[in-house]
Amino acid sequence: MDKLLEVREFESITGNADYKDDDNYKYLPEKAFENLVEFIHKYTGDEENTDALEFMRIAYKRNVGNVVTIKNYVGLIQMKNGYQIQVLPKISFGDGEEVGCAKTKRTFLKMLRSMKDFPSKAFSDASLKVDRMNLYEIFINMYLQEVRRLVKHGIKSAYVEQEDNLRFYRGQLQVSKHIRANTVHKERFWVVFDEFHPNRAENKLVKATLIKLQKLTSSAENSKEIRQLLIAFEMVAPSTNYQKDFSAVVIDRSTKDYEMLMQWSKVLLMNKSFTTFSGKNSSRALLFPMERVYERYVAQQMKKVACPFGWEVSTQDKGYYLFVEPRKQFSLRPDIVLKRKGRIVIMDTKWKSLVNNDRKNYGISQEDMYQMYAYSKKYGTSEIWLLYPLNDEMRGHPDISFDSGDGTTVYVFFVDVANIEDSLIELKQELEETQPDE
Repeated sequence: MDKLLEVREFESITGNADYKDDDNYKYLPEKAFENLVEFIHKYTGDEENTDALEFMRIAYKRNVGNVVTIKNYVGLIQMKNGYQIQVLPKISFGDGEEVGCAKTKRTFLKMLRSMKDFPSKAFSDASLKVDRMNLYEIFINMYLQEVRRLVKHGIKSAYVEQEDNLRFYRGQLQVSKHIRANTVHKERFWVVFDEFHPNRAENKLVKATLIKLQKLTSSAENSKEIRQLLIAFEMVAPSTNYQKDFSAVVIDRSTKDYEMLMQWSKVLLMNKSFTTFSGKNSSRALLFPMERVYERYVAQQMKKVACPFGWEVSTQDKGYYLFVEPRKQFSLRPDIVLKRKGRIVIMDTKWKSLVNNDRKNYGISQEDMYQMYAYSKKYGTSEIWLLYPLNDEMRGHPDISFDSGDGTTVYVFFVDVANIEDSLIELKQELEETQPDE
């Protein structure tokens, strides 16, 4: 069974055995730590892929040696030596965490479901043994739930071209092959014919994925489920040319049940990630940018909370540019823009833990404040909100706001990610209370 190291965002990993029991570090055996460092250096970025060094920082600490810190990305890294590093988001729960970080995993999965490119239509949270499974096993289980749903509805068949040397005539005779093969066997016919068969591209890819997952999973529950599902694909040949079969996939009304499965299969078969980061050798990484996950989650929930009360909610608004001459340049894209009866409210999400220290501006960056000020002036509104995730240090903290003195007020609100609906209802109420005099 693969060995698992579980860390939270921003925790430091060391390969120094002297710090094995140190609360400030997570320990990875020296060889596995070297593989992790090699993994980080190997994945340099390009136009399509994220550079690993952007989210995995290697630093040298005196007496400790090299340490690795993973920031703003969450997921699972599978090292080529069998070690797995599971990175969980830092989420605050007022009543504490459950065994196996079950609350964190459940909340994270809810957040992921808000991502447009995350294939999750309707998985059963109750059936996921999140306390006993790492993230990769949970994703495997989600895939298996989708396959089980497909099998329940019935796997689709299509007319597939077959070629065979039959004892009866069917379809179209292949004259040259027939002459070569059947000079002696006059009772046979070498023919090409169409047959209604489940051996179509979608099913071949699903079977190939199941076979691959059967080798990867270390969960007895997932392994048993895969064995049962493979029986339903007994007449299907597994895909051997993924690119060719994926290009043959067409999602329409008759193949709607395959839509989520094909997205999952592309991730699992071709080592694609839901991020722009992808792996190319025996190390695998399934990683999610928490900045984007948090932004999408808050935006999705804000629409549910605000729209019934007459607010028009837009996300990643593209209405304004910082400069308009000599041409429109440097577009402004606030995460959330709320409009109602001429009132405009700008909200920007930041996946960052603030600190209870006003001398350090609570950890709010100067660049973020410049950005908020630009939003205020270009959108012609005094109401700007910065939405940070609630953490233990800032729980119960008095309201924080900043007034520029020239018509801009930036309010800070802490989103309780674990109880987001109640948290955003509270935010909506604060909007009503802070409405400027007309």
